[in-house]
Amino acid sequence: MMLTGSVTEAAKLMAVTQPAVSRLLRDFQALLRMELFERRGTGLVPSAAATALYMEVERSFVGLDRITAAAEEIRGRRTGTLRIAALPALSNGYLPRLAGGFLQERPNLNLAFFGVISPIVIDWVLNAQCDVGFAEVPIAHAGLPSIKLPALARVAVLPTGHRLAAKASLVPRDFEGETFISLSAGSTSRHLIDQIFHREDIRRVLRVETTLSEIMCGMVSSGLGVAICDPFTAREFDGRGVEMRPFTPRIDFEFAAVFPPQRSPSPVALDLVESVRSALDEFDKASAI
Repeated sequence: MMLTGSVTEAAKLMAVTQPAVSRLLRDFQALLRMELFERRGTGLVPSAAATALYMEVERSFVGLDRITAAAEEIRGRRTGTLRIAALPALSNGYLPRLAGGFLQERPNLNLAFFGVISPIVIDWVLNAQCDVGFAEVPIAHAGLPSIKLPALARVAVLPTGHRLAAKASLVPRDFEGETFISLSAGSTSRHLIDQIFHREDIRRVLRVETTLSEIMCGMVSSGLGVAICDPFTAREFDGRGVEMRPFTPRIDFEFAAVFPPQRSPSPVALDLVESVRSALDEFDKASAI
């Protein structure tokens, strides 16, 4: 139901009858004593409770999938599956490309790749549902084994043809009065960025906030406003209605590789992290704009 928003489509997906799905949903809501869906037109929209519950269910299914994958590896005598979770800034393009090259050099290795926000990365690694995670620093669990990776500078992102694109680099005062698309309040990134503008008493017009830098860059590409963004997402959107410019003072985008605490990191996971570390040096050089 969460995937399809329709009893009919859910029945098709599950290969059961529509009345069976309706009965299951009715019984489940009665068991939980809460309404999970609201009817909107011809479809059903999940409630806030349903969304929260689905995140927990999804986490449990990741664990079940891991058991199934392990059994298949044992039966097939394969090298195994490397399970990665990574924050969206890395998973929206950069890390999948790098991981693809990593797999080509290891024909007997399989990969499970999950793009999720940093708190979920930490949760899945803590519960050993992934072999390695990539999450933004600071890491909420200080005792989690981790390897800090090279920090890269955040950049300014502008709509193509914006007046500020005439400048080779930008400083806070350039953003005075500009419509600004921001990351959500409470995030480390938002705090670091706001701190710079507050210190210099620069007033931006904050019209949009979002949890994902990909959404932020999409908004910028529409011409709505400007933003400060991690370099990975900015690179993905560069030339797609977005232009990048260096921003001073430097605001680092910091992240780390994290590993399950119950065991030593797997050699293949450490190999991947080393590949990421080496590739970041090249990425930083290429990002010198």
